[in-house]
Amino acid sequence: MLKSNSSHYQDFTHLDQWLYYLENLHSTEIDLGLARVGKVAQRLAIDLSFAKVITVAGTNGKGTTCAFMENALLNAKIAGVKQSVAVYSSPHLQRFNERLRINKQDIEDKPLMAAFEQIEAARGEISLSYYEYTTLAALLVLMGVKPSYIILEVGLGGRLDATNIIDADIAVITTIDLDHQAFLGNDRESIGFEKAGIMRQEQDIVIGDSNVPKSVLAHAHALHAIDGERLFLREQDFVVTGEKSSWQWQSKQTLLTALKTPFIPRDNVATALMVLEKLEIPLSADFVNQIISITKVAGRTELIPQKNHCDVILDVGHNPQATRYLADYLKQLKEQANYENIYAVVAMLGDKDISGCLQSLKDVVDYWYAGALSVPRAASKETMQNNLAMFTNATNCFDNVDEAFKMANKQASSSDLILVFGSFFTVAQIRAQLTIC
Repeated sequence: MLKSNSSHYQDFTHLDQWLYYLENLHSTEIDLGLARVGKVAQRLAIDLSFAKVITVAGTNGKGTTCAFMENALLNAKIAGVKQSVAVYSSPHLQRFNERLRINKQDIEDKPLMAAFEQIEAARGEISLSYYEYTTLAALLVLMGVKPSYIILEVGLGGRLDATNIIDADIAVITTIDLDHQAFLGNDRESIGFEKAGIMRQEQDIVIGDSNVPKSVLAHAHALHAIDGERLFLREQDFVVTGEKSSWQWQSKQTLLTALKTPFIPRDNVATALMVLEKLEIPLSADFVNQIISITKVAGRTELIPQKNHCDVILDVGHNPQATRYLADYLKQLKEQANYENIYAVVAMLGDKDISGCLQSLKDVVDYWYAGALSVPRAASKETMQNNLAMFTNATNCFDNVDEAFKMANKQASSSDLILVFGSFFTVAQIRAQLTIC
């Protein structure tokens, strides 16, 4: 571990050198709390008051909700003028630069490195985690660019996440379920309390979970957020009805009908629409359908055809709520596309609910190919095998996920579908091998 900053960083000429330095700078990978990052932010005079800021927390659906809002804001003309929009998110799939995009363009290396130098000069004796450091860098870059809208995706929890040093104009919570229990608590009420920490007084709050934990509502009401005035709840202030192929969204002031089937979860579109209404973006069915048609997110039910072979679907789902959604999605997809068999390639981190995730898909997947990731928190192939053995004998286990995918690809026919899921690491590793059209 590098305990303090030194002038040798001035010799760094590539972003990879900086990232390696940051990976080894702090004693722990995940170290929640705002004290350290807040002090450095003060020294850097971090201020995003020039923009409308939306902070998005939740167990699942953050990335897709952010993407829908991003596309809508970029394509809306407000007073005849197109807006500039920035999104900060994590983790990335293949390049670090994916974590900050401005008007749909990933940030270049140079402004990131310049921001890292500023942070290194300012932090002094304060040790920052990789995530804290890179979050500050994104905020510094945004201060220079000054976009009209900034969407901040919370990394972990909310209350103690580095993004929470910013007071947003709108706080969004997508869904609340079990994940990261070691950091956030072992039940939905505890996790909800952590997510609710992004809320502020005098702020619009949008909650997309249709079964909101009491802890979330209690926190909102303690901030004097009144239902329907500052607090906007799914099934109360906005609702979704109809079939997935032609559905409608309704709030207390807007009705949108004949909406198309989205590529992302419909629930996340619904949440994003409530946020857009509060931002006073003009909403019509034609406009929303336009945004639905262009909103696809890498690694989220991402379908990739292989030339002269079977299709591959990539999904970063790594908790039971996400894999339950994935199972329903695959059932419909298999029926629509007439896939014969589904071959699942899976590798996960050891601190996830592996059994819960795998069992969600037991009635959808025909053949299993499990591997191990080459990261410190990875579940071993034996762990994967033991969890799969609880409900299936159609299992093949490999030392790594590359070998698992290679064998699945060899044994699947052109009428089959290969599912790759279980972790951002899993999807990133296989996605890099595929030709994305």
